[in-house]
Amino acid sequence: MFSSLKDRSFSAGIIILFLGAVVIFNSIFPLALNIAIALISAASMYEIALALGVSKKPMLLWPTLIFACVLPFLSMGLQEATAYFLYTVVLFSTMIFYHDLISFREVGVLYSVALLIPTALETLIQLRHIGGKHGMFYVIVAIFAAWLADVGAYFAGNWFGKRKLCPNISPKKTVEGVIGGFVFEIGMLLLSGWFFQDVFWAGQVRVCYFTLFVIGVGGSALSVIGDLSFSLIKRSCHIKDFSEILPGHGGILDRFDSVIFVAPFVSILLRFMPLVYT
Repeated sequence: MFSSLKDRSFSAGIIILFLGAVVIFNSIFPLALNIAIALISAASMYEIALALGVSKKPMLLWPTLIFACVLPFLSMGLQEATAYFLYTVVLFSTMIFYHDLISFREVGVLYSVALLIPTALETLIQLRHIGGKHGMFYVIVAIFAAWLADVGAYFAGNWFGKRKLCPNISPKKTVEGVIGGFVFEIGMLLLSGWFFQDVFWAGQVRVCYFTLFVIGVGGSALSVIGDLSFSLIKRSCHIKDFSEILPGHGGILDRFDSVIFVAPFVSILLRFMPLVYT
């Protein structure tokens, strides 16, 4: 357990430093967030291609990686619609031309996941625009709304976990862990709101704690759904982790699977419920 915790802590520290750099340089280099999302999306899609066994089929892999990299730099509307259309045409044309080398199952699964992952992660960029000058706080809240639940669940599960939640999908996930994730996430999000309001901005802005509470509840639930969904994908592909790039965490997708479900929820919610009052 302690070796695993050490590996997880090291990997988590690297990720936090990476995201911290993106936040710090956002004002002078706004494209840093777009580049980060593009890299994470492309790495995640490559891990999916590895899991599906299509990483050595460049006619499927390269259009998918290009789509994942390009999408975070496009504006919503016509540009995004054009990207979706071109990717669809290219991928299904590839299936026609290479029907003796690739199957509809490979194309169908890769296509559906390629639409899910980059599109969901791109909502982090939308959150920056929604939040205006506080946009990066919105981005941090969305990411932490996924990760804090994982952290709380990990420790609560190890210390108190007895009842298995979904043993056939994720054997280590427990009911106690999920409850611990809920409590820890809600508490930490409320604390982050206080820090942002009273310390960072010295009371010059007001944070809506009820909105943070709703994000905490919804984010905790969706992080579990995201984690179990991708665990089911891994089980169907007969793999433990999507890769070994992050010691203790597995691959990029193992770390961002819950973000894929939580970020769109936060993006939708904050269009109707204010988070920061100026």
